[in-house]
Amino acid sequence: MGIRDASMEELAARESLRRLVAAYSRAVDRRDFALLRSLYHDDAVEEHGSMYSGGPDGYVAFVEKAASAYEAAAHYVVNANFEIDGDEAEGEVYKINYHRTRGPYAYEIVTGSRSIDRYARRNGEWRFLSRSTVLDWARKQAVDPDAYADFAAGSPPGKAGPDDLSYQLLKHFPRHPV
Repeated sequence: MGIRDASMEELAARESLRRLVAAYSRAVDRRDFALLRSLYHDDAVEEHGSMYSGGPDGYVAFVEKAASAYEAAAHYVVNANFEIDGDEAEGEVYKINYHRTRGPYAYEIVTGSRSIDRYARRNGEWRFLSRSTVLDWARKQAVDPDAYADFAAGSPPGKAGPDDLSYQLLKHFPRHPV
């Protein structure tokens, strides 16, 4: 199977889907739960392994509770493949996910995962219709506090919520709701 040239409409849809999956990372990492909820259709289903299976309202509550255990999180979209059929699309999104726990014995969890997604465009907006997570690999290690001082070059640390530097400097980025 080769790759055919995409039409302008398909390119626009792919860009919208790319922005959607990037907004998911921003919403989770900044703990902007209203933004996170706005990315799902009301009839969407989230399958997050044995941790959660259900609708978007329950998923947002699950993420909010789970995020409280972490001092920091960063979800990076490494690559994303989309197939579009009119107002429906499918995606396989490769991600690297970082989580750092709180406390004196904090540890870091780094995983490689994929989201197997279905999307629908309704009223001109693409949103998640279903999202299933596949874990490909994981690593867990103790936090090295010196690493943050040595490599950050005085940069302010990322923060969950509106105190993050991005909310102060980026006025046009999506906030809840999109």
